[in-house]
Amino acid sequence: MPTLRTLKALERERLVTPDARLAEAAEAMAIAITPEMLGLIDRADPADPIARQFVPSAAETEILANELSDPIGDEARSPVKGIVHRYPDRVLLKPLHVCPVYCRFCFRREKVGPGGEALSAAELDAAVAYIKARPEIWEVILTGGDPLMLAPRRLAKLIAALDAIGHVGVIRIHSRVPVVDPARVTDELVASLKPRRAALWFAVHCNHARELGPAARAALARLADAGVPLMGQTVLLAGVNDDVETLDALMRALVRCRVKPYYLHHPDLVRGTGHFRVSVERGQALMKALRGRLSGLGQPTYVLDVPGGHGKVPIGPGYLGDDPDALLVEDAFGGQHRYPR
Repeated sequence: MPTLRTLKALERERLVTPDARLAEAAEAMAIAITPEMLGLIDRADPADPIARQFVPSAAETEILANELSDPIGDEARSPVKGIVHRYPDRVLLKPLHVCPVYCRFCFRREKVGPGGEALSAAELDAAVAYIKARPEIWEVILTGGDPLMLAPRRLAKLIAALDAIGHVGVIRIHSRVPVVDPARVTDELVASLKPRRAALWFAVHCNHARELGPAARAALARLADAGVPLMGQTVLLAGVNDDVETLDALMRALVRCRVKPYYLHHPDLVRGTGHFRVSVERGQALMKALRGRLSGLGQPTYVLDVPGGHGKVPIGPGYLGDDPDALLVEDAFGGQHRYPR
């Protein structure tokens, strides 16, 4: 079965019924649901957490006053096409804006989609030249879109070009592919992720334990067995994973797949995504609950991407209270203890 890309296709699969507001939502952002994700959707559950991530909703047409078309300020920090330079020692490199699926909460939802332009050969050369000319750049993060939508040969060529820049110490890939389209993780693709000198790290986007079906687990195992270190990125989403049991199950599932939970992202102020957002206080309470249930191996850092391009900050719960003579430390189970200053 091909990837579902139209409302008509979703209607045939009984995922939506005709609705003028759905048409408006589909016009604002592309649709793509891979067979792998389609097979996980429980059509009998109107609140299915997999469907909620990928199936357009009429709620997307409700734009709030504080929502932004560029919520994390990519454009303000883009000195060269395809580059976002937000931190002194690292840059994002976006070779294309195509993804295997289109997540309805995506912070680049106004950029990605079919026809989302890839960098031309000249533009990609200019982006690599920008990195090469700045010795302070130590880490390059390949994102987009999804960099694993590149053909393995093109991906290998890009990684080799970055690996040839002596001051680049880390190449990081951000991808949803191993989870949502695991058949793409072929031996050829895995072989392309092999810089000779720089370290390569791979961040996997996964929001619910049910996404980690047999094929996804096998794809992650192929990467891990090849020596690729894996990290997990999750977005905190209302109606998808905003309860401690779901987050607990997800983090345990990731660790079992040899994926170290890295970030739990507070949802960004993306236009039309108010129905996905939770309060910071809710996120902090969930992180506090996780601390009492999971070892450090399963603990992500809860982060907020400051609007305007100012970068990420940790916003997890605090554990220290005030006392004139000692710190009051709260343990993972709510008990308080004095610790000498």
